[in-house]
Amino acid sequence: MSPIDALPPLREVIARHGLSAKKQLGQNFLLDLNLTAKIARAAGPLAGVTVIEVGPGPGGLTRALLAEGARRVVAIERDERALPALAEIAAAYPGRLEVIAGDAMSIDYATLADGPTRIVANLPYNIGTELLVRWLSAELWPPFYESLTLMFQREVAERIVAKAGEDAYGRLAVLAGWRTDAEIAFNVSRSAFTPPPKVTSAVVHLVPKPVDPSVRLRDLEAVTRAAFGQRRKMVRQSLKSTGVPVEHLLEAAGLKGDERAETLSLDAYLKMAEALRGSRSGSAGP
Repeated sequence: MSPIDALPPLREVIARHGLSAKKQLGQNFLLDLNLTAKIARAAGPLAGVTVIEVGPGPGGLTRALLAEGARRVVAIERDERALPALAEIAAAYPGRLEVIAGDAMSIDYATLADGPTRIVANLPYNIGTELLVRWLSAELWPPFYESLTLMFQREVAERIVAKAGEDAYGRLAVLAGWRTDAEIAFNVSRSAFTPPPKVTSAVVHLVPKPVDPSVRLRDLEAVTRAAFGQRRKMVRQSLKSTGVPVEHLLEAAGLKGDERAETLSLDAYLKMAEALRGSRSGSAGP
C-alpha cells in the first residue's frame, strides 16, 4: 500500500506495465508519492477544483491530486503504454479521473475547464516551455485557469521568474511577469526522478493577474523580439526592427537608447508595446 492511497507503489506499477521512460517523449517519472503530494499541495486547496494534468505517465502526480481532494482530474497522455495504469487509478477513484489519450500540443485546453480549473503537471521537458507560452498567450484574459503549477528544469524556471538585470531575464520573463505573479515554489533533486535528468528541476507556481487592455500581446512580442533578438546591442539599434520610429518608443518608456535589453524593466516594455500600437495605423487584434 502506498503512503497516500490503497494503490500499489509506483515502482510496482511501472514494472507490471513495462513503463520504462522514453527519452523521445521527454519522460522522467517521479516515484516518490510524498513528493508528488507536495507538488499537488503547491497548487493550493483542490476541493471542488478541476485539475488538468499533462503527461501523467504511471500516475504518481495524478494519484496525489486525487488524494488531495481534486473534484476532477483530466489527464492527457500520449504514451499508450501508460493508459492501463491510469485506468487502474480511475477505477480506484470512480468518476473523478478522465484520461485523454492524445498529443498535449493539439489539445484545446479551455474546453476541458469545468468550474474552477487549475493546471498542474510534471511537464515533459521537450514541450514544457512551448505549452507554458501557449497558456500565457491566451487571447481571453484572465484565462480559463486559476493557476499553473508546473515542473521545469531549474534553468527554465529561472527564466520564467527572472527580473530585469538578471542573467536569465528575457522574453519569457517579460511575458510571464506581464500576465502572472510567478514564483519558484521549490527545487526537485535529480535523484527524485527515474531516470534521473542531467539537471535539477523546480516547481513554478503562476497566478494570472489583470493586465492593461491598452497593451496588446502581439505588440509586446514585437518589442521583446526586437530587443532580445539583438541583446548585445543598445536598444536604440535593436528596436529598429519593429519598423516604427525608435525615438517614439524610447520616449514612451523614458529611455535614452544606450540601454540593453536585459536591463529594461517590465514597465518599460509595456510602455513601448503601447507606443508601438499607437504607431501602427489600421491595426487590430489581440
